[in-house]
Amino acid sequence: MAGRMVVGSAALADLVRPASAPDPAGGHRVLPVAPELTGLLPNRGLRRGSTIAVSAGQPRRSGGTSLVLALLAEASRAGSWCAVVGVPTFGAGAAAEIGIALDRLALVPDPGPEWPTVVAALIDGVDVVVTAVPQTVSASVANRLAARARQRGSVLVPYGRWDGADVTLQVVRGVWEGLGSGRGRLRRREVTVSARGRGAAARPKEIKVWLPGDGLTRVIPRPATGGGVGRPRRGALTVVGSA
Repeated sequence: MAGRMVVGSAALADLVRPASAPDPAGGHRVLPVAPELTGLLPNRGLRRGSTIAVSAGQPRRSGGTSLVLALLAEASRAGSWCAVVGVPTFGAGAAAEIGIALDRLALVPDPGPEWPTVVAALIDGVDVVVTAVPQTVSASVANRLAARARQRGSVLVPYGRWDGADVTLQVVRGVWEGLGSGRGRLRRREVTVSARGRGAAARPKEIKVWLPGDGLTRVIPRPATGGGVGRPRRGALTVVGSA
């Protein structure tokens, strides 16, 4: 099952739970993320009510989609509902490979002009809501959606430029591996992910992760100095999915 496809705000009525319904994640205020990503977030996870933006970067296909997948995976495994709005190329197959539960994933590929209404409705009943950010978003709309996430205890993850986020993550550098001398194929990319924000996240942070196109999330061992294989490197995360 490639996630639940949702079209229009009216179709959300049977999907979202009432705000008074029991918290499906057991009431925990912080949803888990992969261990390699905890150092980027002030609460070492996705704090309910927060806005965690993922900058699309330049060019847009710069690793942001894979980073979004990595953020969702652990929360989904733990039982949380997730939704992705306005990303028609979102790879449900890649999401399943990384561990996102497709029976708890709602996809709204094209929300149309009702975009704020669709996102608001999902915030009311879904634990983590990812939304592509349209070219122009007024400050009033952004503030209203962030305030709704705080009130409802959802995690809002704008994918694109979003002023005022609690934390903004961005892939800032990357180096591909896999090509030899005139042969081979691109297998994975070591990228640097930066985090900046406000409050507890005001101090900028960076980690290195792997963003390849094959395989599951896993830690990549680093050769020890002087040869041999040492302990796994912190922050070496392999993510499958569209770059």
